[in-house]
Amino acid sequence: MLPTRKGFAHLRLHGRAGIALLAISLVFLFSTLSWAQEHDMASMPGMNMSSPAASEGPAQAAKHLADKKESEFNHHLAGLFVIVAGMFILSESYLAKRWPLAHFFWPMCFLAVGLFVLIFSDTEIWPFGPQSPWYAITHNGEDLQHKVFSLILLAIGYVELQRARGRLTAPWANWFFPVVGVVGAILLLFHVHGGDMQAPHAMESMEHIQRQHRWFAATGLGVALANGLAGAPQKWHQLFKKAWPALLIVLGVLLTQYTE
Repeated sequence: MLPTRKGFAHLRLHGRAGIALLAISLVFLFSTLSWAQEHDMASMPGMNMSSPAASEGPAQAAKHLADKKESEFNHHLAGLFVIVAGMFILSESYLAKRWPLAHFFWPMCFLAVGLFVLIFSDTEIWPFGPQSPWYAITHNGEDLQHKVFSLILLAIGYVELQRARGRLTAPWANWFFPVVGVVGAILLLFHVHGGDMQAPHAMESMEHIQRQHRWFAATGLGVALANGLAGAPQKWHQLFKKAWPALLIVLGVLLTQYTE
C-alpha cells in the first residue's frame, strides 16, 4: 500500500523534528567539547611531557590505585545496567504478555545508571568530597563530561519511559534516542581521563583507556543508528529492531571489561 498524503506529511514532520534536534544537539556537543578540551590540559597535573616520569610515592600510589578501582567499578556497574536493559528489550514482547510492567524496565535501567553516574562518578565532589558541583564542572573537563553523560542517560530514560507509558506521542520523541545516542557516542571520542602524566607508564595507560573508549563510541553509534532504523518504515525494520538491543548488550559487556 502506498503512503497517503497524510502519511508523507507525517514522515516529513519526523524528518524536520529529527534534523532540528540533531542541529541543537550538535551545537551543544561542540560547545562542550571546545570548553572541555581547552580546560583539560590545565586540569591534568604534571602535564609537562618534557620531564621524565618520576617514581610514585606510597601516598600517590595509594591514591592512584583508589581512583583506578573507583573508575573501573563505575564502568562495570554501568555495563551491568546496560546489559540488563538490552536483555529486557529483546524479551519485551514475551515478558509483556505475562507482566505489562516489563515495558518500563529498560528505560528505568537508563534512569538508574544515569542517576548513578550523576552522583557517584566523581567522589571529589560534594557530598563525598570537598568540591562543589559548580566548581568541579567549571574547573575539570572530565567531571563536566561525566555529568553530560549522566544527563544523556537520564534524558533517554525519561523520554523512553514516557513513551512506554503512552504519555509522550510527539513525532520528535521517535528521534530522541538515535540523535542523542549519536551525540553521546561522538562525545566519547573526546572523553579524557585526567591523571598524573609523570606517573610510570602514564602514556601507555592513557592510550589503553582511549582505545577502550573508541570501542564504546563505535558500539554506541551502532546502537543509536540501529535504533533509528528500527523505527523507520523500511525493509530491514525487524532486523534492526533486534540489532539495537543486541548491540546494547555488547556495549554493556565492553563496559564490564573496562580496565585502566
